[in-house]
Amino acid sequence: MTPTVKAILANYESDNPGTKGNLARILMQGKLGGTGKLIILPVDQGFEHGPARSFSVNPDAYDPHYHYQIAIDAGLSAYAAPLGPLEAGADTFAGQIPTILKVNSANSWATEVDQAVTGTVDDALRLGCAAIGFTIYPGAEGVFEMMEEIREMSAQAKAVGIATVIWSYPRGGKLSKKGELALDVGAYAAHMAALLGAHIIKVKLSTDHIEQEDAKAAYANGDWSTQAKRVAHVVQASFAGRRIVVFSGGAAKGADAVYQDARDIRDGGGNGSIIGRNTFQRPRADALAMLEKLVRIYKCEE
Repeated sequence: MTPTVKAILANYESDNPGTKGNLARILMQGKLGGTGKLIILPVDQGFEHGPARSFSVNPDAYDPHYHYQIAIDAGLSAYAAPLGPLEAGADTFAGQIPTILKVNSANSWATEVDQAVTGTVDDALRLGCAAIGFTIYPGAEGVFEMMEEIREMSAQAKAVGIATVIWSYPRGGKLSKKGELALDVGAYAAHMAALLGAHIIKVKLSTDHIEQEDAKAAYANGDWSTQAKRVAHVVQASFAGRRIVVFSGGAAKGADAVYQDARDIRDGGGNGSIIGRNTFQRPRADALAMLEKLVRIYKCEE
């Protein structure tokens, strides 16, 4: 274990050796192992967007084994997915890459901003997962119930030595569409995930828009003109960098934009990327080349 990883683990002062050991599994895995940087492959888009919208552009991606294998071959830090895909490859790929069980999910037809619980801590333990992953929607009418759900599930996970990852995606309520990506809202969302006991926080990259009228004075004298500075503020909001923060890749975009996002995350002190559609919707060779370049960016080699 490297001094960098030891320093990160020291920030989790209440956790037992099992939980810290699973965090270490993720932090020491793959081509970024030991650096404190992470690249995680999340594949829950079948729930969120449907199979054709997610996988038809690259039909190999209909097969859960494809995602396990690309995460392993690319030297990634972990693979995150709902129950079914992890069960479909749990034996074939046992021990080859840390997995994160996404324990709640939505679908594109529902009108309520909410997610159903679709997996359990017992499932994560049975499948050998390093962590559970859970989405909250700060701003939504049902967010308090979601907070109570993750409070209970996180306590169960920590008791058996499994880490917790919280996807914190503001939407609903009084938030405008533009406000979902606002800097003040993104920092608030990351802070909520930290307050809820997340070991790893997943948020979206922020714009320089300030949404909350009551927050504008607090942001008035800051320079939020670059994405790296906005990343640094979100990291600051995550207990002054005492929690691991990774940023989502978002909708499919050009390769240059993906690389620039990674540079900004690195320069802002973020811990890395959790990137799905921008990799698995590309042909395998292109995805592997992209992930290799992202590794080099996080290693400050590009």
